[in-house]
Amino acid sequence: MILEPITLGAGQTLAEEYRRNFTRLKELYAYNPWEPEEWARRAAARDASPAPSADRERVADALRSYNTAMGNSKEALEQIERLRDPNALVLTGGQQAGLFTGELLVIYKAVTILHAARIAEARLGRPVIPLFWIAGEDHDFNEVNHVAILDSRLATKKIVLPHPGMGRSSVSRTVIEDWGPVLEELEASLMDTEFKTGLMEHLRRFARDSRTLTEWFARFMAWQFGEQGLVLLDSDDPALRACEKDFFLELITRQEELSASLQEGEQAVLRHGFEPQAEVVPDGANLFLFDEKTGDRILLYRREGGFTDRKGTRFFTREELVDRLNRSPQDFSNNVLTRPLMQEYLLPVLGAVLGPGELSYWGLTRRAFEAFGMDMPLLVPRKSFTLIEGTVAKHMRKYGLTLEDVFDRLEERKQEWLKEQDSLGLAERFAWAKDKLREDYQPIVDLVSSINPGMAKLAGVNLMKILEQAEFLEARSTEAYQSQFDASIRQWDRIALSLYPGGKPQERVYNVLPYLVKYGNSWLWEVMDALTEEWGEHRAVYF
Repeated sequence: MILEPITLGAGQTLAEEYRRNFTRLKELYAYNPWEPEEWARRAAARDASPAPSADRERVADALRSYNTAMGNSKEALEQIERLRDPNALVLTGGQQAGLFTGELLVIYKAVTILHAARIAEARLGRPVIPLFWIAGEDHDFNEVNHVAILDSRLATKKIVLPHPGMGRSSVSRTVIEDWGPVLEELEASLMDTEFKTGLMEHLRRFARDSRTLTEWFARFMAWQFGEQGLVLLDSDDPALRACEKDFFLELITRQEELSASLQEGEQAVLRHGFEPQAEVVPDGANLFLFDEKTGDRILLYRREGGFTDRKGTRFFTREELVDRLNRSPQDFSNNVLTRPLMQEYLLPVLGAVLGPGELSYWGLTRRAFEAFGMDMPLLVPRKSFTLIEGTVAKHMRKYGLTLEDVFDRLEERKQEWLKEQDSLGLAERFAWAKDKLREDYQPIVDLVSSINPGMAKLAGVNLMKILEQAEFLEARSTEAYQSQFDASIRQWDRIALSLYPGGKPQERVYNVLPYLVKYGNSWLWEVMDALTEEWGEHRAVYF
């Protein structure tokens, strides 16, 4: 296996600016992750923070209970015990619980968390716990219930787990009655290899033991990364909700400060020339409440001195919400802008591993951290990879393609190559013929126009039709000639489908399972061993 650093074209996003020109964004972010001394500065600030935090022992107890139930390894459980040390910090990052783990980027985030935690522990000389935050409280089931696989026929196969009901409860509370159809569809889509039988046995066992997508996801991640010490957290775990109760009270009773600070953050992002990547609603409470009757997760808004849902069909006074919180803290959950604050309250966070979208919306939150007496943690851009299998690499060499070509100009390079194969010079010959037609036909146009000025328009239309017929013949001739190169065109298409499907990075479309079936999982550890401290780097991985 070969890992090759790739420099991709600079984008215009806030995340790209963060990676390429951090100093310009110091107003939005607190620490530069590329400066080693900043890690120590963040650790010292976390130690000295006056802000209240959750009881560390209760959090560790909740994590131990959950990780034990999900079958996590002894190495991960040992990391949880290390968390009880007052000197311990956490390096975290997370994602929604997708079907069969979702896209490749989820795996890369876990790899980055483990790598960054090891770097931090060595650098600081104190325990740094790698923790994966599973966003089980999210309720958009259709966002996580599918997976894409490139099958042997060079078609993108989409496997979908239907929603088992009609509600909008969290993914962690949505019970899956039958895993059979998606497992059968997955097995039929995967290549037969020496690894397939064992892998499918594990996946079926996870399904037998799991009531929800979140549980399946956690069992897989524990199996894959537990021995590396990765601790798992489900954000919808009732035991953790009990630990979070006091900070939910702060979020409910200090709504005006929260809203003002997020609006200030929005203005700061706009001043830097970027569009905010999360909506800051002036009357938004930035909190969700689970309906006691339906179980639906309801986004709250501030109205008329209390709280209501979007349509105004439910109304709660502040006192009613506080009473509900005291009775059932598990009925509350965060939105995308208060989740970073809750994470800081719940865990002794040194840093968070984030993808590009997350980095962008975290830029809205620095003033909210400060409003609650907190310090924004160090933000580490996730590592990014493109997996290039041997056949695809061979095709790229054949056509002289770089990964930058694939990402930025593949269709252009393909058309250039096809033109180079045109030994008949069809394009030039037809261009000459059309020019000649225009030249020879113009005297006729002039002649009929002299008979009757109204004939000029008819003559022009007639010429256009003649040229259209020539272009039709050119297109059909080119198509017939290029059919000689069908095998080569399929190779170009395979490159595109493998590395940049539908104009999107591979890691945002495909799932990890086909690669585990073909190559086992040793390549993941080879990738991890080869990582550097160049956070946010992109690497091509050649199998």
